[in-house]
Amino acid sequence: MKQLAFDFVAPARPTLDNFIVGRNAEVLERLNGLAALTGGERFVYLWAPPASGRTHLLRGTLAGLERGGSRVTYVDADEALLGVDAGAIDAAAVDDVDRLGGSAQVALFNLYNVLRENGGTLLAAGNAPPSGLTLRADVVTRLAWGLVYEVHALSDAEKAHALSEHAAALGFGLQPEAISYLLTHTRRDMRTLIATVEALDRYSLEAKRPVTLGLLRELLAFQRS
Repeated sequence: MKQLAFDFVAPARPTLDNFIVGRNAEVLERLNGLAALTGGERFVYLWAPPASGRTHLLRGTLAGLERGGSRVTYVDADEALLGVDAGAIDAAAVDDVDRLGGSAQVALFNLYNVLRENGGTLLAAGNAPPSGLTLRADVVTRLAWGLVYEVHALSDAEKAHALSEHAAALGFGLQPEAISYLLTHTRRDMRTLIATVEALDRYSLEAKRPVTLGLLRELLAFQRS
């Protein structure tokens, strides 16, 4: 059980292949092309509320680029952006740009210019479209120059379907009441929900008990203890 508790906080590494598409087919297709270096626009801005999947898309695209040999870096919106050597990377992803302070905004501006000049790639994400960001005008302008996509969070029905399908792929059925319990008693982002379903599968096998709502409650109680 100690290992299971650890697994709750270590979901699978985000890739474009394990992103649950929902209403985001167009942006996923575009990012797959970018990750495969098939040409086209190399600067993409994603906007959506937190826990919508935008971070998954950033990290998943970088993972694809890295597999192809690109030097990549991911930066959450903090002063770490100041330490990025734009000349030493081929692609960068900057998350939560709406939280960038003044010096970090200057660093993003410079990063954008260097990557564009060097033929690199820049992905960025925030909680609003470029026109809704309270950032420097020159930073907003550059974020809007590339492709801009809204990332649509999954509805509860889409999440329920995805969880049911994932459980079936693991070889067990997840009852509707168990799915409903998951959606109301755990974090609602899909990485956490999927990780919980996978932990439930392992716990069921270890305990030699079928997956039921009771078993799920027991596992979540252990997680909170």
